[in-house]
Amino acid sequence: MTDTAPSRRMTGIGRVLVIVYGVMALAATGRSFVQIAERFHEAPLAYSLSAASAVVYILATLALVFARRPGWYMVAWVAIVFELVGVLVIGTLSLVAPDLFQHPTVWSQYGIGYVFVPLVLPFFGLWWLITHRAAPATSAAAVAEATR
Repeated sequence: MTDTAPSRRMTGIGRVLVIVYGVMALAATGRSFVQIAERFHEAPLAYSLSAASAVVYILATLALVFARRPGWYMVAWVAIVFELVGVLVIGTLSLVAPDLFQHPTVWSQYGIGYVFVPLVLPFFGLWWLITHRAAPATSAAAVAEATR
């Protein structure tokens, strides 16, 4: 598959997944920017976690767009697994130790402020990666040998 060939990754559910990740990236970035700019001193941990989630959503969005390339495919795995661990850990901590999160983050209470999309999204992202594996990398030498 060449870089100009259409990718089945960007059709149907794959396109919807990228759009949802993009929306979450914009929402988390906007939220964290406002929180940090206006009230960082009130809850530095919570607002820093919102910024971290924004970075993860941006990275996951880009990685899913370019995931047919083996390097980006691995970046997508790392970003989405980090997202899943983050939402589970922060979601659990926000319930069992609410004094740590007096101000909400994107992942507080498993993403309740975002209608639990942060909890569900990484499962869909991982499913998508499993069912749409990247093509194996081919070296220039292997390509040259095959064309002889």
